[in-house]
Amino acid sequence: MTQITWQLVQAEALRRIRQREWPPGSQIPHEAVLATELGCSRATVNRALRELAKVGMLERKRKAGTRVPLNPVRKATFEIPIIRQDIENRGQRHGYRLLHRISAIPPTDLLLRLELPPATEMLHVLALHLADDQPFCLEDRWINTAAVPPMDTADFTKLSANEWLIQNAGFTNGNIGFGATAAGPEAASHLNCAPGSALFVNTRVTFAGDAAITSVRLTYAPGYQMRAQI
Repeated sequence: MTQITWQLVQAEALRRIRQREWPPGSQIPHEAVLATELGCSRATVNRALRELAKVGMLERKRKAGTRVPLNPVRKATFEIPIIRQDIENRGQRHGYRLLHRISAIPPTDLLLRLELPPATEMLHVLALHLADDQPFCLEDRWINTAAVPPMDTADFTKLSANEWLIQNAGFTNGNIGFGATAAGPEAASHLNCAPGSALFVNTRVTFAGDAAITSVRLTYAPGYQMRAQI
């Protein structure tokens, strides 16, 4: 006899949604009813429905039951990329240069964005990532040292702050932005491009609960294309 797993329940629920057995806007049967119908535990049904809700295929509200949304929205889970791996996945050799590492007070607008008190001192790291010895990405990062493990032994001449933080400082939430900018003199010098060149920019702020961990601005050399899977 085949054991009914949550994956099988999930597949059956997805079939009913796609074939309009559970039409958009409708409330689906209670978990106990589905468990009896499908011959499994209520916990198995609960897990299957929770997974579908995570990707936007169902809406679950306490005391209101579970519904098929009128306009399903696919949800994405963002994983912070390791720049070295991004370069290596493109079939190129990663290189890295630490340009500076200093403790300083960041700009006021950054402290406000990180919800930190005025005059909070942070670690400022500026580094250049290379792909086959050519400029790939300028990493301009501020780290809240009070929210991460001790960094006395962190050697950013060998391991980027990007990779060190992923290995040592877990995050729970944050925000990310994408945009374009014209290369200023400093960025043009580091990325080996003409001033005014169009550059892709990725900004990101991460938190561990209410504690800000880091803010980073990644500026990519001309010709960069962001790659993602959906």
